[in-house]
Amino acid sequence: MTCVKSDVALLTMVPIHVNLSAPFWTVDKETLCRRLDCSGSGLDGAEAAARLARYGANTDTAPPRLGVVRAILRRLLEPLCLILMAAAAVSVATGDQIGGIIIATILAMSIGLDTLQEGRAAKAAEMLRQSVALKAEVRRDGAFVEIPTDRVVPGDVVRIRAGDIVPADGLLLQASAFTTGEAALTGEPYPVEKRSGLVSSHNAAEATNAVFRGSVAQTGEALALVVGTGPSTLFGTAAAALAEDQAPSPFQRDLHSLGLLIARLSIALIVVVFAANVLFGRPILQSLMFSVALAVGLTPELLPMITTVTLTRGALRMAARKVIVKRLAAIHDLGSMTVLCTDKTGTLTSAQITLAQSLDADGQQSDRPATLGAMAARLGGDRGTLDAALIAGTGHTEPAWMLLYRRAFDFHRRLGSVLAEGPDGKLLVVKGAPEAVLALCAAVRRPTGILPMTEVQRAGIQQQVRALAEQGLRSVAVASRAWSADSRELEADDETNLVYEGICTFADPPKPTCTAAVTRLAAAGVRVKILSGDDPIVVRRLAALVGLNASTVLSGSDIARLSDEALAVQIRTADAFGRLAPDQKSRLVKALQANGETVGFLGDGINDAPALKAADIGLSVDGATGVAQAAADMILLAPDLEVVADGIQEGRRTFANILKYVRMGASSNFGNMLSMAAASVFLPFLPMLPIQILLNNLLYDFSEIGIPFDTVRPEATAKPQVWDLRRLMRFAGVMGPVSSIFDLLTFTGLLLIFQVTPEQFRTAWFVESMATQILVIFIIRTAGRPWSNPPHPTLTASSLIALGVALILPFSPVAEWFEFTTLPAGVLVAIGLLVCFYLIAAELLKRIAILERDR
Repeated sequence: MTCVKSDVALLTMVPIHVNLSAPFWTVDKETLCRRLDCSGSGLDGAEAAARLARYGANTDTAPPRLGVVRAILRRLLEPLCLILMAAAAVSVATGDQIGGIIIATILAMSIGLDTLQEGRAAKAAEMLRQSVALKAEVRRDGAFVEIPTDRVVPGDVVRIRAGDIVPADGLLLQASAFTTGEAALTGEPYPVEKRSGLVSSHNAAEATNAVFRGSVAQTGEALALVVGTGPSTLFGTAAAALAEDQAPSPFQRDLHSLGLLIARLSIALIVVVFAANVLFGRPILQSLMFSVALAVGLTPELLPMITTVTLTRGALRMAARKVIVKRLAAIHDLGSMTVLCTDKTGTLTSAQITLAQSLDADGQQSDRPATLGAMAARLGGDRGTLDAALIAGTGHTEPAWMLLYRRAFDFHRRLGSVLAEGPDGKLLVVKGAPEAVLALCAAVRRPTGILPMTEVQRAGIQQQVRALAEQGLRSVAVASRAWSADSRELEADDETNLVYEGICTFADPPKPTCTAAVTRLAAAGVRVKILSGDDPIVVRRLAALVGLNASTVLSGSDIARLSDEALAVQIRTADAFGRLAPDQKSRLVKALQANGETVGFLGDGINDAPALKAADIGLSVDGATGVAQAAADMILLAPDLEVVADGIQEGRRTFANILKYVRMGASSNFGNMLSMAAASVFLPFLPMLPIQILLNNLLYDFSEIGIPFDTVRPEATAKPQVWDLRRLMRFAGVMGPVSSIFDLLTFTGLLLIFQVTPEQFRTAWFVESMATQILVIFIIRTAGRPWSNPPHPTLTASSLIALGVALILPFSPVAEWFEFTTLPAGVLVAIGLLVCFYLIAAELLKRIAILERDR
């Protein structure tokens, strides 16, 4: 068995352990004990309690969580919410108590749903984080006892056995055939050999005499002196990234910008209309109320509710697909994602080592090396990761072989052996690192028989191992020797004059669905990049297997030499990165963001936490480290890229429906408010009373409550969607004036042709305004033809109900409440014709308002 020493993700993560000036693994045991003021044989209960009070619990600082009140206040201080609160207050002040209550209720429901969803998701994530081992075995008062891991303190001596999660950072005192899996820390799936002794390197990846919190013991047993606990561990250093303030997400930035835009337009509208009305000698109070009512009409009261309900429906659909959404807005952000950065181990690969090949001395496929290796693995009893892969890969049960003696794997000689009796008689089988086994071989098995091994053959086998390593494959050599002597204990001298049988290769293969998912993401306009702490050679091979550009693979050392500007250029073409430190992963994420990309990061290790925090969308998986889950916005209970691809479609569907509401307001509300403002200046009377404006706005908002349920065309989810205010203004600049033109035609016809009274004018325009605003929903809700993409029944029902109320109201007994009056038949026919022509114009012009890239 060989050991890969990785120059990995922990390069820049060396925390200070109990005020040591150098990494603890470079200090001898005696010096370390003096500095820790301990004997190295364990603590007594009183001393342990004192150290617990001094150093604190062996836990990480909990990620900051806003209380309910602070979470609500944070949302209320958003510009859009402030505008809606002002609109509610104005509605009440102008006599429309019902309208004010409705606006306030909508706002309260939106904020409440948002806060409740994120609170539930946070609790679910917390339950996942707590589903890990919580016990450690330490020597206290001269005996080993089990205690909660949060009670482990510096100076403790811990015993770690195969299968245990290492509870703290520590120096090895003793080790017997001990290996650890550090995939969560380094991203590398293969076990790492650990043994006591001094290490001079300051690189934590080369600290073979140390164990680190969060890693998992694979084989053997060890005693370790605890040096770092809680925040003073490598694990804790990564966890500290969670305490940093997170930048607003793309969705939050968009809503904030939209709120500011509406606020500016509302203020400008109030000032201009109020000034014009006063200038024309209108009563000041009436002018003010009319101006404010116009501003309220411009306000998208339902936007918070439409947004929250749409996102909540998306969260429920994603929950059915086993995705916990911790932050509702992340659903939209996932849909706008243009680049997905992903770790390798556990995300693209299963982090489960498998037997890839069994090769003879000529490099040809042969079952014999794997068969003998699996027999030795089964009878030898080491049962490490590679042994388990050998047994599983061959389906080996070995009923015909009986163990006579074994020599455990020696981590200094890097090999182990068994003496067994079976179909071939007594046979000594040795397996281990290729260079170690080759040195003991005197012959080689060929198809023609056993022949002496030449130096040319030996060099050829070594070259074969190097070539396999360049393909990302780990090799274990197998050799044997017929045993003619009596059965006895094995010694080192017995492991000589061996016959070289061949090598077994191992791989951490990509998940079966990975390649298809990468292709699907590419078709959806999302580029995938691998950001791994593993060897660049392994990363290159994986990138090629899943269909990414593997021609250029940048390592952590390459990135360290690049300036931020140069890195931003390099990352445009490179899809694979290896040997990355945690801060380099987050640096790559920020370089992509500097290029204008919306970046998602999928990771499950401790070393992924900084990048998860820096990304626009952080994605983790069930079974990931608690730190990774805490840093993520979503947790995938089914860790598969296909789930991410499904989530992207859900996010884009959500965005498309939210954008429908905003576009409708930009066309109808904006157009009608422009018409009203213009008419108020030139007409000798108010074109619509404040209460009629508010009723118009209320009915229009009701017509749109079915938007979260609406269907979405495939074209709308085919590409990343970005909420661009300039495009939105362009849409309003085309569709708003179209609406205003038909309003002005209505004004002209009512005044010059039908010569209506002010009451009839207001009633007629109310009817025309409601008909055009509501029916145009079916036009602009889709970039295609309305009849080819029918709306959801819920949207159809809400729209037609609102239209029915608007048409019936002027002719009902309650018409006088709103100062409506009955209209002549000729006026109704003219309004009907104008509405039809408007809908035709809207259908023809919407393709100009919506550019191809917006669809």
